[in-house]
Amino acid sequence: MSDLKNKKILVTGVCGTVGSELVKALLTNDHPMEIIGLDNNESELFFLEQQYLDDSRAIFFLADVRDRDGLAHAMRGVDIVFHTAAFKHVTLCERSPDEAINTNIIGVQNVIYAANLNRVEKVIFTSSDKAVNPTNVMGTSKLMGERLMTAANSSTRDKHTLFSSTRFGNVLGSNGSVIPIFQQQIKNGGPVTLTDPEMSRFVMTIEESVRLVIDSALLARGGEVFITKMPVARIEDLAKVMIEELAPVYGHLPNQIKIEIIDPVKNCTKS
Repeated sequence: MSDLKNKKILVTGVCGTVGSELVKALLTNDHPMEIIGLDNNESELFFLEQQYLDDSRAIFFLADVRDRDGLAHAMRGVDIVFHTAAFKHVTLCERSPDEAINTNIIGVQNVIYAANLNRVEKVIFTSSDKAVNPTNVMGTSKLMGERLMTAANSSTRDKHTLFSSTRFGNVLGSNGSVIPIFQQQIKNGGPVTLTDPEMSRFVMTIEESVRLVIDSALLARGGEVFITKMPVARIEDLAKVMIEELAPVYGHLPNQIKIEIIDPVKNCTKS
């Protein structure tokens, strides 16, 4: 029997690719008592709510992980928290590091505070493979989120709330991921833009990522960083395969689609 059966579960960032798919999977397979979805994207939250009008177990609220008091209020009576809300675009986080810090680091701390206050059973933080030896703001903020979760688990006096992290790679087809970006660039006739042709990407399907998150909640004993085994691909190889497969679909010859190396911050072609 699932440890999530008849539990009250809260999902932050519920309008994101992982958050929304997590709600779907939980309601279908794990039979929770209630799912509370939080997001600060009003329009997307409205449309998501429409999908679950006939399921009384799902309820959605406008909220922001930057608002500690709001989180504390939302977590009252909650058993399990899946924290998926984050800024995830590397370039945008580089341009606006303060915003990344406020959401990806202080937001995690706010979740920890609210969970401890309400004596939540478990909190699962969704991290990123970019937390490994990070060289950018986004990856660094994710690594800090993991450290905060582990520290919270070891410093909680009564050990009532367990905090763990789960780290996965690029979710294929997720909002802003490289797959739909490459697809649109190929559709437009190119160029397909890369920041570094030697860069590797760990990839997984949305179903695999959601199952990892749920399994982490079932396995968590506190303080872990769960890492799944994922296939890896060079970003240039991925681009070449997509060009070969998709260019004819959009009426282009594969050799007409160029690959260009761009500056990740200035977003301009290198000479």
